[in-house]
Amino acid sequence: MSASLGPVMIDIEGQELTNEDCELLRHPLVGGLIFFARNYRDRNQLQALIADIRSIRPEILLAVDQEGGRVQRFREGFTRLPSMQKLSLEASAAQLLDVGWLLAAELLAVGVDFSFAPVLDADDSHSRVIGDRSFCPDPGRLAAIARPFIQGMHEAGMASTGKHFPGHGHVLEDSHVELPQDERTLERVMDSDALPFIELIGIGELDAVMPAHIRFVNIDSQPVGFSRYWLRDILRGRLGFNGVIFSDDLSMEGAGVAGGYGERILAALEAGCDMGVVCNNRAGALESLTGLQNFKPAAESIERLKAMRGKPSITSWAELENSERWRRTRSWLASIMQ
Repeated sequence: MSASLGPVMIDIEGQELTNEDCELLRHPLVGGLIFFARNYRDRNQLQALIADIRSIRPEILLAVDQEGGRVQRFREGFTRLPSMQKLSLEASAAQLLDVGWLLAAELLAVGVDFSFAPVLDADDSHSRVIGDRSFCPDPGRLAAIARPFIQGMHEAGMASTGKHFPGHGHVLEDSHVELPQDERTLERVMDSDALPFIELIGIGELDAVMPAHIRFVNIDSQPVGFSRYWLRDILRGRLGFNGVIFSDDLSMEGAGVAGGYGERILAALEAGCDMGVVCNNRAGALESLTGLQNFKPAAESIERLKAMRGKPSITSWAELENSERWRRTRSWLASIMQ
């Protein structure tokens, strides 16, 4: 059994572990697992699955995309969450705090460490992939709206992940199916889309960042997630970010520019990512692990990843149901979802 966190996040196909899943989880380069809707039937099944996973790898990071709106993997048995666009129009700062807390508390209560949230892309429904996942179209206002939501996550004991640096909302194309190109200069990007990241990093609210699969053609030849310039010089250097950098899914078409899966994950890690995410392609995950057979993760990268482990203030669903804050927030959310 590995005692440290490897730099690869994988997924599994079903609601129970297969023999191949178990073998893969034991691989020393695997450090994370992301859940999808196909892995979920109900809370009891999910908790049994998590117990099985942790019996093999107690230290593994367990993640999910539980943003709200159209991106909510666990639905039945969890509170239905609105899109962040709808939430930002309806909620006060105190309610944003409570909803961030509720999202995180529910996941932590069943054993999931973190959600890849929040989306910090500014978008007015121009982008094919962001749309109402965005809090608002104005990057100058977005950090102030997202901050209480993040603080609520922190109160529950969950780390935050801002995505998709330096902002995906300006481009029309969906990086799941093609590589978007952006022709703006660095300063134009930093003075607009990147503002929420800059502000939230500056006040220490972001624990992790996920870069976008976008090529800014007048800034660097590589897409952001494969760019040493973007990740090391700008994000780490200019902005002083010391948290985790997760790649976006390396199975997306926007990542194909880097080559095969072995080349993709190596390029992401060498550019500055702490963990490469490989979803919905088991052959790609296996190829990624083979491509990293001589790779040694940096000690500081492993330490950063350890900080993503959940630290729940509420440790069971029964305790959650006894929480007045949970009941109040759940009731308010139901009222705006009608």
